[in-house]
Amino acid sequence: MYPSYLASLANLKESQRNILIVSRVFLPDPGGIQEYVYNRCLQDRDQVIVLSAACPESASFDQIQPFPIHRWSGGWVGHIKGVGGFLKQMLYMFWEVFWGIALFFRYRYRAIEWAHGYDFPAILVLSYLLPIRFSLYLHGDDVLCPLKNKVFAMLFEWTLRRAAAIACNSTFTCEVLKSHFRFDTPIHIIYPTVRPEKFGNAADSNRGQAFRAQVRNKFGISESSIVILSVGRLVRRKGFDRILDQMPRLLAAGIDVYYIICGTGPLESELRTQAHRLDVDARTIFAGYVPDDELACFYWACDIFALATFFEPKARSIEGFGIVYLEAGLFSKPVVASRSGGVEDAVKDAETGILVDPNATDAIFDALFQLANDPQLRHELGRNGCLHARSQPSFQVLYQNSPASFSASSHGIIGP
Repeated sequence: MYPSYLASLANLKESQRNILIVSRVFLPDPGGIQEYVYNRCLQDRDQVIVLSAACPESASFDQIQPFPIHRWSGGWVGHIKGVGGFLKQMLYMFWEVFWGIALFFRYRYRAIEWAHGYDFPAILVLSYLLPIRFSLYLHGDDVLCPLKNKVFAMLFEWTLRRAAAIACNSTFTCEVLKSHFRFDTPIHIIYPTVRPEKFGNAADSNRGQAFRAQVRNKFGISESSIVILSVGRLVRRKGFDRILDQMPRLLAAGIDVYYIICGTGPLESELRTQAHRLDVDARTIFAGYVPDDELACFYWACDIFALATFFEPKARSIEGFGIVYLEAGLFSKPVVASRSGGVEDAVKDAETGILVDPNATDAIFDALFQLANDPQLRHELGRNGCLHARSQPSFQVLYQNSPASFSASSHGIIGP
């Protein structure tokens, strides 16, 4: 079956699309890596092909994109108790290799961009089976994961050495990579970007005040109140509890403050209990999952965006960058964030926000208190944050100094 299928693909007319981008997650599935990869695709929409896993609403989403998207299914395997996660990993790698070969016969692409370090054995196999070069994107946790196993660490280092280029999403990710693995492959730091179109017409600054009033009226918050906003999956390392801990102190200091949390996750019940214990449940709003167009309204509604993320050693999990900080900047909001992981690239201390030690309770309070009492500082940091969020780094650097057989000029891998 498979040989005849591949042969039929080979008979199709060759395409001018030269780059296969493989990502186990992709829009419309929400997330920072998903946005990172999608924004990359838009830079060379006439030359890329995307391969990813299917997700809810992906069929209708794929139909309106300016580039072809191919999906594999099988996410249901992850729900099998006991070995579901392992089987899902194996199935994903199988489909990545199979479709990588099948799509090569169809498009004759020249390069693969592997969108994260996960499933890296698949790209290692493809690099030996196909006459292609490949680049690898790394985001933080995908660098830490191979360190859990010596064999995986060895294979990962082997993969790094065979890559033509590596893209790290932050200086932190780059430094962690270099400190744990030995290789000569060129590394480029390519920051995530924010796509205003993601938020629809709610990103229109001319309507920002109306959207701000809409959210505040919904929750009974006056215009004079200070609203702190956090956005993300409700997991421990995001540090929602550390912001919540400051609410009683801010109220005692005379700040008329509310805290809005957008997101869902396993920590929600614990956070609700914490708000009740601190007697701030009336001023803490759990908005749950908020779609992008509505999320923009919450950004407009807040005065300060805050998220005290930290490194969680047991889970080997850390914030590799933090796209939500840029999103807050897009809406000209000042940020209070942790001096941790790649956040220092996402937030410029004293320029777009205030960086603090996530374990220093007083430092978090001081930053929130300062911004709550200084509207001019909020305005200046927010204005700078907007400029920072709108910068657009290019992925063309991945093809600089390429071998002649894969040069942009000879094969059109990257357009002018």
